[in-house]
Amino acid sequence: MIMSILKRMKERRARKKYRRHPLQDTPAALGLDLVTLGSAYGGWTFHDDGNLNGTTIISAGLGEDASFDVEFAAKYDARVILVDPTQRAIEHFEGMSGQIGQARARQYVDGGTQPFDAYDLGDVAAEQLVLEPLALWTEKTSLRFFKPENPDHVSHSIVNFQNDYRDDSDFVEVDACTLAELLEKYEIGPDVLPLLKLDIEGAEIEVLQNIMAGGIRPKQICVEYDELGLPNETAFKRVDQAHASLTNAGYRCVYSNGTTDYLYLLE
Repeated sequence: MIMSILKRMKERRARKKYRRHPLQDTPAALGLDLVTLGSAYGGWTFHDDGNLNGTTIISAGLGEDASFDVEFAAKYDARVILVDPTQRAIEHFEGMSGQIGQARARQYVDGGTQPFDAYDLGDVAAEQLVLEPLALWTEKTSLRFFKPENPDHVSHSIVNFQNDYRDDSDFVEVDACTLAELLEKYEIGPDVLPLLKLDIEGAEIEVLQNIMAGGIRPKQICVEYDELGLPNETAFKRVDQAHASLTNAGYRCVYSNGTTDYLYLLE
């Protein structure tokens, strides 16, 4: 008990020291048509640049809130490729798909698990929402997907930042793919993808660096730097690495929600 209390005190002191990353104070850039779609929990902000109608985007990280994906598909008559290997996410997608063609029966709820009838799927066709039950990573492989510390949570992590980056906590085995493989499968050029969303529980750092090194240039990237939710020196350094990779490749951070969500545009 004493050790547990001391551990929590140490964690609180560490988080106070690294309370905010400079990126968290990024102001919204002027002159952009910023649009937010989705629920309070699962929503994302992006730039409506006038070139999104009829496009295909890739949205990595579904969990149990597809509000952004559904609203994007409906608003822009777009196809959304969702990427998530988590069993609960797969089951959520299947349940949601059963509502295709139906209007919403209620409003979104708070938290990260949306009722299927809260999605407005009246103007969405089945082929507009496609699930790839894979983890997005830097190579095609099988890897460990670490379970969250709280078993009620749905989000697993490749890098296991939720458990202090340990490699000995509970996990499941999942198959992984690269963004390049997805682009090839769906016949999307490396410089054509209009929007990439990354909500992949810490793996966004390695994935972004891999994407930039491979010459893939989405027009805009919505990314959640999950590790900033548990701020420490390791998290700050990893976010710095990803941010440097993006800025060196010609991206500019144009929006922050003040915590973990960011929007980058290719200049």
